[in-house]
Amino acid sequence: MLNTAKQTIKRLWAAAPIATSILALALVATLFFGTRSFLHWYDRPPLMEREQPVAAWMTPRYVSHAWGVPMHVIRDAIGRPEPGQKGPTSLTQIAEERGVSVEQLLEEVQTAIIVFREAHEPPKPPKPKDAAQSPAEESQAKESQAND
Repeated sequence: MLNTAKQTIKRLWAAAPIATSILALALVATLFFGTRSFLHWYDRPPLMEREQPVAAWMTPRYVSHAWGVPMHVIRDAIGRPEPGQKGPTSLTQIAEERGVSVEQLLEEVQTAIIVFREAHEPPKPPKPKDAAQSPAEESQAKESQAND
């Protein structure tokens, strides 16, 4: 097996050394980036740990994207139907414009996020009726039938 691989590589190198080099480089890069992608996916934190708590420095757009909530929900919560004319505005600046405390504005935004998520929770998939049971579940079912 190993001899066959060596012979194949020698034959490819003799026929087209540049193409063989490019192929080898592509295989190494694929292995490197594939492993790196897998490890990044495998070690990622759960969704709740990735979501930062709403903070005063954030802009409404940032909150909308970070929490996966439509922009109109955040605008309604902060009392601003249209985006600001001066460019990106932090929640601190919006609180100052409205004349409310930053803590109050942050609570309003967090409440809006919670209400939206509760109203738009994705449905859970139904459990198939004919799904195979585990051996432990089967033995429990047999025991309960025997006891009846």
